[in-house]
Amino acid sequence: MNRIESEWHQLKTHEIAGQMFDNNYDLAMAIIDGIEKRSLKDGYALERFIFNCT
Repeated sequence: MNRIESEWHQLKTHEIAGQMFDNNYDLAMAIIDGIEKRSLKDGYALERFIFNCT
């Protein structure tokens, strides 16, 4: 797996596993929150995140 696949796997397995979302916005917010938590835990800077939900 490349790095993004590894990060996505960790996010799905640990941050949003077992959750149900009513809409795309709630899912997007959970993903953003999970990425922010992982960046703090793993000590890397999260400079910018853009999520286009159309």
